[in-house]
Amino acid sequence: MGCLTTPADTRLLIETALERVVDEVPSLKTLKLSIGLELRGRGDVQLYLIELPGPKITKGFGHDARVYISLARSHFNELATEGNVGDWREAFERGHAKASGPPEILRLIDTVVGRQEERARTRKIRR
Repeated sequence: MGCLTTPADTRLLIETALERVVDEVPSLKTLKLSIGLELRGRGDVQLYLIELPGPKITKGFGHDARVYISLARSHFNELATEGNVGDWREAFERGHAKASGPPEILRLIDTVVGRQEERARTRKIRR
């Protein structure tokens, strides 16, 4: 995929990433949360505020974000267009992506995603 640099392209890419994750983990659709997204590029940092449910995506973010996610722009582009929840989890585990915020919220998200992954594995085994 080519380099997406305009704010409209980035918003579309963020929406695509959210749709892909929510398709795999429907429980996240009802989560009410503000997320600060930091995309690091070559000498450039783009900041976005994502408000769920919705999503409502705005450029820049202030102190109202509860969870902050930071990752390289190139890695985000790949995850948003081709990644699944397992790829996102791997990015966080390997340190390519970092999340910060209240531990209880991060644990909640991790638990919801983990349970959905377990249900998906169970379905595959039964087939």
